[in-house]
Amino acid sequence: MSEGAMKRDSHAHLLSSDTVRIERLLPGPIERVWAFLTEPEKRRLWLAGGPTETKVGGKVELLFRHAELSDEGGAPPPHADTGQGHVNAGRVTACEPPHLFAYTWAENHGDPSEVRFELTEREDGVLLTVTHERLNGRDSLRSVAGGWHTHLDLLVDRLNGQRSPDFWEAYKRAHAAYVTRPGFD
Repeated sequence: MSEGAMKRDSHAHLLSSDTVRIERLLPGPIERVWAFLTEPEKRRLWLAGGPTETKVGGKVELLFRHAELSDEGGAPPPHADTGQGHVNAGRVTACEPPHLFAYTWAENHGDPSEVRFELTEREDGVLLTVTHERLNGRDSLRSVAGGWHTHLDLLVDRLNGQRSPDFWEAYKRAHAAYVTRPGFD
């Protein structure tokens, strides 16, 4: 990765009152990054496992087991009640391998939001743009921004073959940063 790419702002940005966007420059090739977004065994290393049908209308079942994402620490309140994991169910809304993958998020928990992953090949790697929309309120925006920030840092580490810091400690730091970040405050 180029030095300029490494210095890019890694924070999420508020696009509207219900939408956040965050980017990461990842080592390619694009097909490898696509696999980490769509294949459950690779995706569970940085986000969540669970079956995924990579076709429009297909089911997405994200099984979150945050305790498996790092070697240390337990979940802080209010996340401590997730125990051995929780499931977010959704449906694929767009699938154009290896450039676009989108699905509804947490249909099984009421009013679903939607997450969109866009991959763009560049000379210095693969640009991943994550847009999460239809979020409800400031607390949700902060939590989602902190979550994507932490999970995408894990993805960068996994793709680079590096160990990651404790997930929950990293999440607490990221979430705290969004509480005071302009637009999220």
